[in-house]
Amino acid sequence: MIVNQKVAYKRILLKISGEALLGKQSAGVDPNVANYIAGEIKSLSGFHIQLGIVIGGGNIFRGMEASAKGMDRTTADYMGMLATVINSLALQSALEERGLPTRVQSSIEMREIAEPFIQRRAVRHLEKGRIVIFAGGTEILISQQIQPRRSELWK
Repeated sequence: MIVNQKVAYKRILLKISGEALLGKQSAGVDPNVANYIAGEIKSLSGFHIQLGIVIGGGNIFRGMEASAKGMDRTTADYMGMLATVINSLALQSALEERGLPTRVQSSIEMREIAEPFIQRRAVRHLEKGRIVIFAGGTEILISQQIQPRRSELWK
């Protein structure tokens, strides 16, 4: 573990491609890869940074490709957003097995498995040293209202 190292930023956002979780599989999540990524993330713990993670869902479903093949665009986008939730839960499990406190926040309400995205709650989690994994897309259109972009956290 690295201690007392100077860092340029106190809060970072890590983007992980969903395809990174494939490993040697053609689809889905390889638990060995999730565990490896979690180990790499744990190595950052000595820097005392606030860490947010966005993970893609391309290893499970690609909304743009399905839409191009005739699927309703909104349905395809929602399916892709759900794939990011699956990946987020897999990464959360691997991180928590390493003793890293983690929260998943989703722009799609599903309270049994993820907190709803609330900017102030996300910031509070980060300030308390918890890793926050943002799932369900970075912004979605519901009832003609756009939810806040998660990038606002990184001001």
